[in-house]
Amino acid sequence: MSMWSCPVCGKILLKREKSLACKNNHSFDYARSGYVNLLPVSRKRTKDPGDNALMINARRSFLRSGYYKPMSDKLCEIVNSFMPSNGVLLDAGCGEGYYTKNVTEYLSASGKNSEIYGIDIAKCAADAAAKSCKEAEFAVGSVFHLPVIDKSSDVLMSLFAPYCGDEFSRVLKSDGKMILVIPGKDHLWGLKKAVYDTPYENDVQDYELSGFEFLGTEKVNFEIFLPNAEDIHNLFTMTPYYYKTGREEHIRLENLKELHTEVSFEILQYRKR
Repeated sequence: MSMWSCPVCGKILLKREKSLACKNNHSFDYARSGYVNLLPVSRKRTKDPGDNALMINARRSFLRSGYYKPMSDKLCEIVNSFMPSNGVLLDAGCGEGYYTKNVTEYLSASGKNSEIYGIDIAKCAADAAAKSCKEAEFAVGSVFHLPVIDKSSDVLMSLFAPYCGDEFSRVLKSDGKMILVIPGKDHLWGLKKAVYDTPYENDVQDYELSGFEFLGTEKVNFEIFLPNAEDIHNLFTMTPYYYKTGREEHIRLENLKELHTEVSFEILQYRKR
């Protein structure tokens, strides 16, 4: 049974051979890679919302190199601790699917017959995710209007993505768990020092969120060494810094041949009230 809901009328979408359809006969075809587009044109603020192909490709290349594996491993452990047998997981803002794939494989290896869903507003992200992880279902959609039925998810995870508490609470089951991954205050400090005249720490907001009980945070801090300009460029390009940085700073980045930098994450854990 699908947990996707029709973005037009809100009714549950059921699988046909190559599409999803609701009882009101609104139908949505699967793309060749396996994702389905559930983002109405009326909810697009731009022609191609979300991360562009440059950011998606850079992130995919960087993450596949294993630099963030320690954080991914800890995330998998936490998701597994929260997931019941035959549970449902939603990755809200899944990007190119790196973490979705890792969690899916971890849950399978743990013997849990889980249903995994991922959603991202960027079509190129959903396409990449669907190609990467055939065991999960992916859709194009907005986290502010999730095309997901009420109280359908046991666990929701959101990594570096926009937060919409009302929607996240709506799609979680009673007592469902939410996992948010955010950058720590020292994240990419070495990169910032190499590029900016006045590097700044990240602002970590208060942990309390309306409608959720805060269960705790797992801080994951380590250093990485990037031995070549390609990996440095991919790291920079997959972040918002790429678009907020001037030409002089871009030149400094382009001149870097190797880089040591701190990476810092917080894995925040919540229970729906």
